[in-house]
Amino acid sequence: MIMRWIKRIILVLVILGVGFFGYQVGVYVGEEKILGTPPQIISQDGEIPEKVDFSVFWEAWRKIESDFLKKEKINYQEMVYGAIRGMLETLEDPYTTFFDPQEAEEFEEELSGKYQGVGMMIGIKENQLTVISPLEGSPAQKAGLRARDKILRIDGTYTKDISIEEAVKLIRGVKGTKVKLLIQRKGWPDPKEFEIQREVIKIPTLKWELKEGNIALIEIFQFNKILTSEFKKAAVEILNSKAEKIILDLRNNPGGYLEVVQEIAGWFLEKGQVVVWQDWGEGKKRKAFRSKGPSKFSQYPTLVLINEGSASGAEILAGALRDNRQVQLIGETSFGKGSVQEQVFLSDDSSLKITIANWLTPNGNLIDEKGLEPDIKVELTEEDLKAGRDPQLEKAIELLKSK
Repeated sequence: MIMRWIKRIILVLVILGVGFFGYQVGVYVGEEKILGTPPQIISQDGEIPEKVDFSVFWEAWRKIESDFLKKEKINYQEMVYGAIRGMLETLEDPYTTFFDPQEAEEFEEELSGKYQGVGMMIGIKENQLTVISPLEGSPAQKAGLRARDKILRIDGTYTKDISIEEAVKLIRGVKGTKVKLLIQRKGWPDPKEFEIQREVIKIPTLKWELKEGNIALIEIFQFNKILTSEFKKAAVEILNSKAEKIILDLRNNPGGYLEVVQEIAGWFLEKGQVVVWQDWGEGKKRKAFRSKGPSKFSQYPTLVLINEGSASGAEILAGALRDNRQVQLIGETSFGKGSVQEQVFLSDDSSLKITIANWLTPNGNLIDEKGLEPDIKVELTEEDLKAGRDPQLEKAIELLKSK
């Protein structure tokens, strides 16, 4: 499934499963490479970059062809894919990645909302493989993994300098098999090992319930492709209920499609208000993504819950409501995934996912790496979880009851 020509899924984020947008590639390599003539490197503006000697690549290629002992191990297509991955690694951006055809197909499957795995999103935070958020009801959540957990080892492989894609390959697997993760969590004196059994994961969209007689608690778990229709159904129910106020729970929501975030924001903002800015930097003009309505909840007193697992699209929606309506954010600082990726499919159905811009809140605040600071900080401790307490939700209810 391909979203328009530009796919904006803000995290990164990769879902761990059996596998958590197009620009031209600025290099042309024609049939010359097969014939052995080193091609010329041409940039997008038609100029030849200085000090780029591509002939050394073919020199190494031919040397492998002629001298490598185990000729049966040579796979030319995999060598090409490996060269692309190596090229991207030099950019030192964990969200600019390459998918071979099989990986690209699995990535599409994951975004559709159902796959096999442990059910969590991962990213790179402070140069360390990190849990963005475990998905609702997933094996990862049931095992006790939490947002911001550092993944130090996957089975026998340590994760220092590992890419997201390499980590996904190590963690993914078929239903019924198990994976061991060595986890370091803030406040723990030593890491702990978690053994998690992989299952078929169906990513939930949302649920809502009435609190205190007139407060609609809406939990959005991910901005996947079916959320728009599911939210419309829930909205009709809420509008026909006794609800007069709303708590929007975006905790542990790792993001999803920008178009879906924009649709959901339209229920809470007036038509035309900015949901998010796309900033390409270098003096280029920003692009505004605006609310399209229907604005049915724009007059409802609203509060938003966020935590360290709120990332990407969840941060965009929370920032849009705060900047446009002064909606207060309650909880803990969000993850800080605010870069824009485009995915372009190549001629053999492999694909590149390239970071091309940053998201800014309507007031122009950068999300990436910084995250959103809550207006009212309320921590959710290990003791709270064990006791079944939710002080963040309790605080939101307390504040709304007085409005």
